Amino acid sequence: MNQKIKGILGTILSFTLLLTGCSAPAVNADSSKDKLNIVATTTMLADLAASIGGELVTVNGLMGPGIDPHLYQASAGDVSLMQKADVVVYNGLHLEGKMGEIFENLSSQGQAVICIEKGLDESRLLAWEEDSSIYDPHIWFDVSLWKDAAKTVAKGLTEADPNGKAEYEANLDAYLKELDETDTYIHGRAAELPEEQRVLVTAHDAFQYFGKAYGFKVRGLQGISTDAEAGTADVSDLANFIVERQIKAIFVESSVPPKTIEALQAAVKAKGFDVSIGGELYSDSLGDAESGADTYILTVKANIDTIVDALK
Repeated sequence: MNQKIKGILGTILSFTLLLTGCSAPAVNADSSKDKLNIVATTTMLADLAASIGGELVTVNGLMGPGIDPHLYQASAGDVSLMQKADVVVYNGLHLEGKMGEIFENLSSQGQAVICIEKGLDESRLLAWEEDSSIYDPHIWFDVSLWKDAAKTVAKGLTEADPNGKAEYEANLDAYLKELDETDTYIHGRAAELPEEQRVLVTAHDAFQYFGKAYGFKVRGLQGISTDAEAGTADVSDLANFIVERQIKAIFVESSVPPKTIEALQAAVKAKGFDVSIGGELYSDSLGDAESGADTYILTVKANIDTIVDALK
């Protein structure tokens, strides 16, 4: 009799464990399906979407740290990922220069797409000197413009997921406060440099919004897109500028090969003046996890620290 009872109890216990073991993953799977699936093009936008979406979203970024969006070509896997997403977030202003047709196709197919460009005041955009019909896409270097980008993302997520409106708005409010604090920090550090020392020379012309917002004269060796090649005359002209202004340091960028800035440094030296390479700036990408600059806020703070410390 005892053996029979033991057998029955053993069967019940085994059945209970089987149910317990199977039920937990099913609950997790269901909860993950409730989250909004977002695909963002750049590291900056992936971070922004995660900051505004919070616990209600999962975010996949197409471009990792150090990737140049100007030259990025989407793979078949990227296109598939975007087609399966609930929302796609991209910068616009020709930043993702080789992906424009893809975004148009997604929109025409009814895909929920958030384009940061559409939420910006055109009067605040900087035109490219060589073609006034093309605007500089590097808007994230002015924190006040990034606040507008955050509002655009919050609006787009609310349209895609109205039930999450309260959380998206709360996350937006908290993030805007962080951005205000960041803007104050950058202004404070920039003020440590006399006006005549606020001259920023970088690999490509990505920092014009930064210069306008924080009082720096900015010169890039290449144009606003890294598609543009710097010629010998460009190097020589910029070398003359550095010598004339006695600029202490120039900067490489994380998403641009350092060879162009190294060539500029050599050209300056050939003219009898030594200019140091003041460090690496994050231009078209955030830093990686090991850099300590893997969020937008950490990245722009790291940039101003590198710039001011090298130019002092």
